[in-house]
Amino acid sequence: MEGTKHIDPHVHCRDWEQSYKATIRSVTDLARSQGVVAFIDMPNTTPPITTEELVRRRLETAENEGCLDGYYLNVGATRDPAQIREAVRLAESNPHVAGIKLFAGKSVGGLNVPDEEGQRIVYKALAEAGYNGVLAVHCEKESLFRAGLWDATKPYTWGLARPREAEIESVRDQIRIATECGVKAHLHICHISVPDAVLLVDEARKGMRISCGATPHHLTLSAEDMLTADRVEYKVNPPIRKHSDMKRLRELLKAGKIDLIETDHAPHTPSEKAYGANKPGESYMSGIQSLGAYASFLEGLKKDGFTDGQISRLTYENVKRVFAKIVE
Repeated sequence: MEGTKHIDPHVHCRDWEQSYKATIRSVTDLARSQGVVAFIDMPNTTPPITTEELVRRRLETAENEGCLDGYYLNVGATRDPAQIREAVRLAESNPHVAGIKLFAGKSVGGLNVPDEEGQRIVYKALAEAGYNGVLAVHCEKESLFRAGLWDATKPYTWGLARPREAEIESVRDQIRIATECGVKAHLHICHISVPDAVLLVDEARKGMRISCGATPHHLTLSAEDMLTADRVEYKVNPPIRKHSDMKRLRELLKAGKIDLIETDHAPHTPSEKAYGANKPGESYMSGIQSLGAYASFLEGLKKDGFTDGQISRLTYENVKRVFAKIVE
């Protein structure tokens, strides 16, 4: 894929209180080495990016690091209608704000609107504001989590603790609530990992603006790769699924049912991944540093029969179609 441009709509830079993990500068350098000319930074930072002041501070950080060109970010959504109105204004007016991000289930960090009541507040506020930009959603329904099944010595159990049903039902919820609230925004389902969820998105295309993205790790790894304790490094949200799910996900990608590739590049230190962070409840942190293997992943797709045109659509054309504000 030499000479081809790509856009990654889902990375996690770690500036500010977590800059020891990675910075906008280091992520930008890594992206450029992989042919990625632009990316979107997620807002579950410390502190989370939810206000105009923090958006301004984040963009100043990118500019000070010499990385503003090709740098975009999402504003995080909370259950506060006033905050949603501010997020809409930022998404509509700031050229570097690509969209709004809703965590409909806990991932890493404090941004989280896990209950239907809170999610309905978000969608209603978006509808009332007339927002027609992108709402990117992390879909995992916490009421279906089974935390007691997690055993760090058997990393594959993360997929039991956060079962595939939690993602399927969360995707179903977002489609239903968005429709009931009359939302005009483009709904983008992030890092989809379950084929059944992809089919829900595909069916919903008939009546709404919706898309989904998949990550290299969900398209290449499986729970069968996580049988030994050292493979806790593959712990991610949503979890790596069974081999049969991974294989079917690749088939749906080739069939055009998945719109784009997003790395969900999530840097942590080796000690945080292998031994756990010092903060309670954050041991064996979730996330894979997938951006560094982006080019080799695309080469793997070519070997699997994906054409240059398909890869360009998945990594560039469809990303610009969904996230229309990206200019490079």
